[in-house]
Amino acid sequence: MASEDDDKPRKKVSHEIGQDLSLLSVDELGERIALLKAEIERLDQAMVKKRASKDAANSFFKS
Repeated sequence: MASEDDDKPRKKVSHEIGQDLSLLSVDELGERIALLKAEIERLDQAMVKKRASKDAANSFFKS
């Protein structure tokens, strides 16, 4: 039955805030850092878009 579990696709590695890091290798830690940096960039881009929309709405209604 163990071979049935091996056939299932593995879940993509993700990171949980506060997760125990002691069992991760240096390479795995580097992957987590890259993942988190990419997520921070994505969040920054979303924030810029939302600010631009808010500023445009504020300018329209102040006119």
